[in-house]
Amino acid sequence: MGELLITQIPCLNEETTLPDTIADLPRQVDGFSRVEWLVIDDRSTDDTVAVAKRCGVDHVVSHGRNRGLAAAYMTGLDAALRLGADVISTPMLITNTKQLASLSWLPNSRRSGRFSRR
Repeated sequence: MGELLITQIPCLNEETTLPDTIADLPRQVDGFSRVEWLVIDDRSTDDTVAVAKRCGVDHVVSHGRNRGLAAAYMTGLDAALRLGADVISTPMLITNTKQLASLSWLPNSRRSGRFSRR
């Protein structure tokens, strides 16, 4: 199936800024056969979830109550791992693909769970 990169985007009332953030995210990154986007909605009161879906976000996870940014990141990490992510990123990291490519630790094999230095 190949390597899966998931970019997690925690959101709280981001209906106006989310389209620009998503527009800056790549759908292809060297070294990955799939790149997917995950929005973690921290109980937004606007149309963040609908906007995410209209913008082509692959996965949306919503909190039942506002839990804060750190909890949103933890929810995103958990969801991305359940979805089979080999690497989990953030918009700030993924928009600089040179920085992503320079990461020294990337999965060698999901089945073995081993990592090797590139």
